[in-house]
Amino acid sequence: MARTWRRRILWAAGSVVVTAALFVLYLNLTTSGRSLEQAPVPLYAAGDSQFVRTMGNLLGPAVVGGNQVTGLLNGDQIFPAMLAAIHGARRSITFETYIYWSGEVGREFTEALTERARAGVKVHLLVDWLGSGKMDDESLQQMKRAGVEVVKYRPIRWYSLSRLNNRTHRKLLIVDGRIGFTGGVGVADHWLGHAEDRDHWRDSHFRVEGPVVAQLQAAFMDNWIETSGRVLDGDSYFPALRSVGPEFAQAFRSSPGEGSASMRLLYLLAIASARRSIRISNAYFVPDSLAVATLAAAQRRGVSVEIIVPGAILDAQVVRRASRGRWEPLLESGVRIYEYQPTMFHTKVMVVDDCWVSVGSTNFDDRSFRLNDEANLNVLDAVFGKAQARVFLADRAHSHQVTLQEWRERPLRERVMERLAGVLHSQL
Repeated sequence: MARTWRRRILWAAGSVVVTAALFVLYLNLTTSGRSLEQAPVPLYAAGDSQFVRTMGNLLGPAVVGGNQVTGLLNGDQIFPAMLAAIHGARRSITFETYIYWSGEVGREFTEALTERARAGVKVHLLVDWLGSGKMDDESLQQMKRAGVEVVKYRPIRWYSLSRLNNRTHRKLLIVDGRIGFTGGVGVADHWLGHAEDRDHWRDSHFRVEGPVVAQLQAAFMDNWIETSGRVLDGDSYFPALRSVGPEFAQAFRSSPGEGSASMRLLYLLAIASARRSIRISNAYFVPDSLAVATLAAAQRRGVSVEIIVPGAILDAQVVRRASRGRWEPLLESGVRIYEYQPTMFHTKVMVVDDCWVSVGSTNFDDRSFRLNDEANLNVLDAVFGKAQARVFLADRAHSHQVTLQEWRERPLRERVMERLAGVLHSQL
């Protein structure tokens, strides 16, 4: 009798645990509210005054002039520029990143942040709890001892399990409230070098000066306040910013709490507004049905649509399979898709009509559009747009074009794996 009761108690307890786990999983796999179901109508061209008003008013914040944005390619250009800005800090450093790992790059950033904190600069580091999992405790303690304020975004707590799947994927560095950086790069050694082999990734990052830096700072503050419960304000963080360049720009942020899925809407509006060309470089390209239809419609109305994605060298093969499984309508419409060959392709850039450019942390997938906190810098400028188009063409020269015939003749095993990966589409 006692043994029977023990079995019943164990069975009941196990049922409670399994039910609770399934409930937590459900909460993490779903979001509240309806998503956009109808593609935006092409009412105006990218760069038109109405397009700029829509981006500033419907989505916000405003598109502001007087900025200077400099493109940086791969670790050889990106890390020295970021570290030079940190070493030159006089009043404040705010730094938010998804990946911060130990290694050569991690040591350099840790030492630079530590040195500036000891010199009296206010240094604030926000890292994602999951993305910083390979950061050693000694580096963390070294910074804290020097006065760096370090917080981790959404560590596991019993009361926050329903939001475990929401990570900060933003990549923002702001120095003295005057110089900003954003793009695709995290703090890890595989971003070193110049994409010269499979161990050194291809990526783009951007240095920013001008009034839009205040918007980048506000994007950082969004998650800083949520995580630390404190606001950072005053001239050290939000100084008066004068015009320094010709470019109009907007620092755009999104999070799962926004019912409009604003980053997804931004991309769809830009695609619908294209008149000549759309060039997408994206590390994790897993478009939903509406995005596929919008891109295919653009191609059919005469827009040249080209997309570069990673090739066989990829840190998440399931993403590649899920992506390839959704290409048929794109290839049928004439969209050209290329797979980058030399190394992992981690770039996240979209260029529309060579005048509107969106760069930042956002991947072209459901995880970025629905689940993660993201931040992009949108730039309206023909000179900058043409420069980014040239970068795209240089990457395309190192890529293999996948034709519709090649896609249709792929092995049965690949088709099966793509179908299975597609089941996970909402989480990729």
